[in-house]
Amino acid sequence: MAITDYRGPDTGYQHNALKRAYPPGALERFEFDGAIDADGHIVEPPDLWVRYLEPRYRHRALTIRKDDGGAEYMEIDGRPSKLIRHGTPQALAAMDRLGGIVYEREPTGLLYVDNAPLGAMHAGERLQRLDLENIERCFLYPTLGVLWVAECDDEDLTQAYLRAYNRWIVDFCSDSDGRLIPIAQLSLGDPQAAEAELRRAAKDGVKGVWVPPFAWTRKPLGHPDHHRVFAAAQELGLPFGIHPSFEPKWAAPGRFGEVTSIRYTFFINVTAPDAVRHAFTSLFQFGVFEQFPDLRVVILESGASWIGYWLDRMDSVFEMPQGKTIPLKQPPSFYFKRQCWISADPDETTLAAIMPLVGEDRFFWASDFPHPDHAPKYAGHMNRIAAQLDPRARAGLLGRNVLQAYGLESGDR
Repeated sequence: MAITDYRGPDTGYQHNALKRAYPPGALERFEFDGAIDADGHIVEPPDLWVRYLEPRYRHRALTIRKDDGGAEYMEIDGRPSKLIRHGTPQALAAMDRLGGIVYEREPTGLLYVDNAPLGAMHAGERLQRLDLENIERCFLYPTLGVLWVAECDDEDLTQAYLRAYNRWIVDFCSDSDGRLIPIAQLSLGDPQAAEAELRRAAKDGVKGVWVPPFAWTRKPLGHPDHHRVFAAAQELGLPFGIHPSFEPKWAAPGRFGEVTSIRYTFFINVTAPDAVRHAFTSLFQFGVFEQFPDLRVVILESGASWIGYWLDRMDSVFEMPQGKTIPLKQPPSFYFKRQCWISADPDETTLAAIMPLVGEDRFFWASDFPHPDHAPKYAGHMNRIAAQLDPRARAGLLGRNVLQAYGLESGDR
């Protein structure tokens, strides 16, 4: 069946234009040319799955709805989400509002859509935003996609949701002259299906893939059952990313009891990268880098300054008897410097100091726009960090390194 056969009617969510333009100077601008956002996000339109799911799944489409009191919630397979409810959807793209930037859209009646800032939901607006910020390109990741995976334990439906999103993101980026770069989302709950989707999405034009740090099978990322996916990524030359996501309650640490409610949002946000670190470390435990020497791995949205200590610790354990139990010939830092890259947050004050110790060509930056983890000050933060670096390291951090990680030449769009 052709991809076009999956496309349902456009319900208009993609066309609610801004009624009031952003005032001049509202967005900070990169002082240095060559900036590339390695991990920006897109807010999926609520009709995406209605339009892009295969027909046999369409009645189970993920979407955004309102409850009897008018509060918006996410619906998964006909059931209200337990995590994204009570009006949460309308705040998923609140970064600009945190920075005091006020805007207004043609109303649709759904705040999840109407609150989308410049570039969060519309491709043309995203290009406009990149121009305003002096950013050349942006790698795009989902918003709802990092949330619903924590609640959908039906792997067949999960794979269908992902196929729909991956088809949509390629279409979304198709008219951007290569400036908007589509990254596919995979689920390792069914490795055979994940491999098939990786191969399909590669033919469709995605430039990389990512997985959350957990699988519903509860098998570590590096587990041999997943090696067929690594083999396919290596064969196709697509980088394999690890990105944080919401996780099932069983994946949360239990040493303090249940700390997964909204009362613990500070704790949860600060410690969220632990899951990515654990998933990443399992790749060494199971010898993935030795078995797949051309596989490229990208660590996303988990900070970067910790990697120096982490590599030191792994190398130390590797030299002890415990290290002789893993199928690696070289210390872990060897494989990191050969096959891995890591995304830095713009406000990491120690980044310039750690880069030369680990390898300046292993780091790049990302905005996380439009998620409300911080105000929209990423350009200003990165200007200060970039000013501390020599020209070569600066060019690498701002853009060259991420292009190398994804095998994209600077002029290749």
